[in-house]
Amino acid sequence: MNVKPQWFLIESEQAYHKAIARYEEIKHAKKGSDEHKEKMLLVHLIAEYEKSTLELPEVDPVEMIKIRMEDFGYKAADLANVYGDKGTISKVLNYKQPLSLTMIRKFSQLLRLPADSLIKEYELKTSV
Repeated sequence: MNVKPQWFLIESEQAYHKAIARYEEIKHAKKGSDEHKEKMLLVHLIAEYEKSTLELPEVDPVEMIKIRMEDFGYKAADLANVYGDKGTISKVLNYKQPLSLTMIRKFSQLLRLPADSLIKEYELKTSV
């Protein structure tokens, strides 16, 4: 007899890791299946837990991007693949050009950052 796991609000690190492990087991479940429904529930529960426990450092958006790039092992070329222009990415990462709305949207998704953490104002470096 196969007993289906029951999921509740994630309130501990242990429950969080259990949910992540289960998500990894069923992440390729066929759409419409019970496992797919379970996966979608887990996505929601995991996201809510992360939102309530994740504290982002108070840094400017470019530094936040650099931190997340390091977390994921990304290079500037990875951002360029998402955005499409390596030169612009270089300018942004070197504080020579501000983030555009399109960049904010794409990098928010790629780096799993809330968009509002990327829209804060920050100083650009000007050439002397």
